[in-house]
Amino acid sequence: MTVPALQVFAGPRARVHLRERGLRPADVRVIPAAAGGPKGLILNPLDRFLFGQWLRELTAPVHLLGASIGAWRMASACLPDADAALAQLAQDYLHQTYPHAPGRPPAARDVSRVFGTMLDERLGRRSAELLAHPQFRLHVFTSRGRRLLARDGRVRTPLGYAGAFAANALARRAMGGLLERVVFSDPRTPLPVPTHDYRTQHVALGADNLSASVLASCSIPFWLQAVQDIPRAPRGAYWDGGITDYHLHLDYAALGEGLVLYPHFQRSLVPGWLDKALRHRHRASARLANVVVLAPHPEWVATLPGAKLPDRSDFKAYGEDVAARAGAWGRAIAESRRLADEFAALVERGSIDAQPLV
Repeated sequence: MTVPALQVFAGPRARVHLRERGLRPADVRVIPAAAGGPKGLILNPLDRFLFGQWLRELTAPVHLLGASIGAWRMASACLPDADAALAQLAQDYLHQTYPHAPGRPPAARDVSRVFGTMLDERLGRRSAELLAHPQFRLHVFTSRGRRLLARDGRVRTPLGYAGAFAANALARRAMGGLLERVVFSDPRTPLPVPTHDYRTQHVALGADNLSASVLASCSIPFWLQAVQDIPRAPRGAYWDGGITDYHLHLDYAALGEGLVLYPHFQRSLVPGWLDKALRHRHRASARLANVVVLAPHPEWVATLPGAKLPDRSDFKAYGEDVAARAGAWGRAIAESRRLADEFAALVERGSIDAQPLV
């Protein structure tokens, strides 16, 4: 018997909706996209189906929220040919290489320079098209350093993140003393989800800051340099949006009408990157009442190369053999076409059974 690739989980309000009415494009108000590096590649065929086909007939705005690779995915989805842009994203991610000395990892400044140039070419130069999409509204999540983390530096950055780790262990809100959430949003429509859960500032997206904000959202500390002083935003160092909002566990229930459709690489939504080891923070909350999570089935994941999703450990495992890494990731993406096919069949039904989020 073939193992299904796709699982559907939903909050209580969303489960009732799916059971009674199924799922239609007009039901969707928000689509979040998590941080997670190469894991996001497994969603590429599903993204291409969603944004390239299923959502094309929308008439009302849909808000696309992204952190880290999720911001890159959602920005690409806002381009006129979303299918081509998302296919290009996968190729860019698969074949990324950076100058480095033999046997040593690339310097953060070189990764930021090469990656930033690519993002400017793919997104920055097309910001006018991206921000004029008739239905999609982009929101890029970043983490802005405060106090010790207000500037990137050899000593202050490790010390600052040690402090952030300790503060977060005490309480998630306490980390706001060193890292605040800054959301760069399409100027036409504000973020429809409240952000009172964590220290937050909002900035309008424009041609002058779009590629910089996406680069910042993807800037993993110590792997890339912080993006300093983004135009029109509060001064300071900006890092990966996943630090404050790893899986964008926001108050979606406050939306009222409509559903949140969440293509994800796992069933749980971890609030911040530093919460990964804090299992008690992984549980579903009342804020997810209207959320539908699409996630790969663990037994299907076990059939992929390496019996796992692509992840950042593969950079070390494959070392200098870029072709082998790209080949393994490419096979995983090809296999994940099943996620898109199974979702396409699912939405043809008048009723959908979803498992509860836990």
